[in-house]
Amino acid sequence: MALGSEAGQGRLVRFALASAWRRSRYAFHSGVLYRWRHLGPVPDRLLIAPTDLRTADPTIAHDIYAGRYVFSGEAVDVAGFSVFEIEAPSRSWAAALHGFGWLRHLRASELTVSRSNARALIDEWIRFQKSHDPVARDPVVTARRIASWLAQTPLLLEGCDHGFYRRFMRALTRQVRQLRRVVHDVPPGRPRLAVTMALAAAALSLADQNRFVRQASRYVDQELARQILPDGGHIGRNPAAVLDILVDLLPLRQAFTARGLQPSPVLLGAIDRMMPMLRFFRLGDGSFAKFNGMGETQLGLLATVLAHDDARGAPLRNAPHSGYQRLEAGETIIVMDTGAAPAPALSTEAHAGCLSFELSVGRQPLVVNCGIPGPGAPALRRLARTTAAHSTVTLNDTSSCRFLTGGLLAHRLGEIVIAGPRMVESSRQEERGQTFVTAAHDGYVGRFGIRHERRLFLPREGTRLDGVDSFTSLNGGPVARGGKDAFAIRFHLHPAVKASRIKAGQAVLLALPDGSGWEFEAAGHDVLIEESIRLSDIRGSRRAEQIVVYGRAMHADAVHWHFEKVAEGGPRRRSEVGETEMLGLDEGGG
Repeated sequence: MALGSEAGQGRLVRFALASAWRRSRYAFHSGVLYRWRHLGPVPDRLLIAPTDLRTADPTIAHDIYAGRYVFSGEAVDVAGFSVFEIEAPSRSWAAALHGFGWLRHLRASELTVSRSNARALIDEWIRFQKSHDPVARDPVVTARRIASWLAQTPLLLEGCDHGFYRRFMRALTRQVRQLRRVVHDVPPGRPRLAVTMALAAAALSLADQNRFVRQASRYVDQELARQILPDGGHIGRNPAAVLDILVDLLPLRQAFTARGLQPSPVLLGAIDRMMPMLRFFRLGDGSFAKFNGMGETQLGLLATVLAHDDARGAPLRNAPHSGYQRLEAGETIIVMDTGAAPAPALSTEAHAGCLSFELSVGRQPLVVNCGIPGPGAPALRRLARTTAAHSTVTLNDTSSCRFLTGGLLAHRLGEIVIAGPRMVESSRQEERGQTFVTAAHDGYVGRFGIRHERRLFLPREGTRLDGVDSFTSLNGGPVARGGKDAFAIRFHLHPAVKASRIKAGQAVLLALPDGSGWEFEAAGHDVLIEESIRLSDIRGSRRAEQIVVYGRAMHADAVHWHFEKVAEGGPRRRSEVGETEMLGLDEGGG
């Protein structure tokens, strides 16, 4: 593993030292010497129950009642044992179990047995807490558990006996106090923000917590100011972060109002900026474009959050702080990654997809990135982060980012980005409904001396996309001879898109599910169709195809290509007519 430049090595060393210091503080604050700080009077009542915006499925309640727990794609059947006694099949499964988000499914079932089942499970968790999986004590899991318990108090506490009420309040209060001690020792980024939001929700919900309401509100404001960018994106550059944060931030705003308190301007401003970004990342089918760790979009949850958007305006076109561009004309939508790699501490989900884009036509995705697999597939997850898994250019079969993988250091710090694009230049022009976007990055300059630039042009009709990928030296001149300059321009296709070569291999015909057809061509270059894969953290992997154009940068310093619509969709399904017949084309010509 090469660490790159001296500047890159310096960043890694600073991050490693900061991470080690933070872990040592966490060990001290969560150790036995600090447990006395968890003692004290227990609040005698709850004032409010924060809303849980996450979608619920009452059928899952029946599985839980039958002793079947399905989390992160893994099912465990509990036969005669407490689910909190068994060995978890994976860390993600354990995190979901001890996070108690599944309580909302019991509440949604509206069955009397669900109420007694939920209380019994809470009692079991309290009884077995000393032997819990260490994951249960993770601050982020603890924060999720606190938030879930608070939101589901109508299910848990209405009509309960006094003994359960006191056990529940003692356990809840102890966890809140534990979390307060370690809040500053939690890794930066979304984990720390999740912890601060849970503490704020607890302070607002429990009686006699006025001092902690002010403290927790200040913590939330500090993290929002650090993490939410001026355009509403998240500093970690994962589109999923915007939705995940709003799911907890919107109920927090409601909780302040329910207590007769005014939410801070920082909190309100963050929500106002983030809401338009939900629409910014959406493609024609309603899902988010897949960049930097974005998995499958929870469309029901997204619709719930968007219902809280009072402005309901058109999406942004330009998100320069987050490093994304959106092009839209007719039925065509394009979202392009034009941002640098995030700081190491925030890069465990970041991908090497600089200058990649996703394209949809109507409700049909056409050009995509490969996505991400579920948490139980680390090898596939590493593959998904490579540049080759994105619709952009790779040089010499390498990624524009390098990742820390394998060994003790990666285990301690996570698989962070240790080198990648630092200077990403981007410009945008709009004129009479036409959009030009130009972007370039230096991710390959240090190794190969080659700068990649991509230009996109989308006319107002939205029926054609013109692109140019060009390669220059750092000073803008031609690529030096004798260097490593082999490039591959990749366009991954959605699994529902069928591709076939036409025009003697100089073009590719793309048939969409609605029967419409698009053509891809790269002037003067052979266009190949190769296998690809569509990764999903929910549906699993699916076979797909990709268009690839190969070349050498010193022979072809600019590759012009285009996608163009060549046939409208008709009433007949694609399966009822061959793609080439549908468009009147064959392998030899158009």
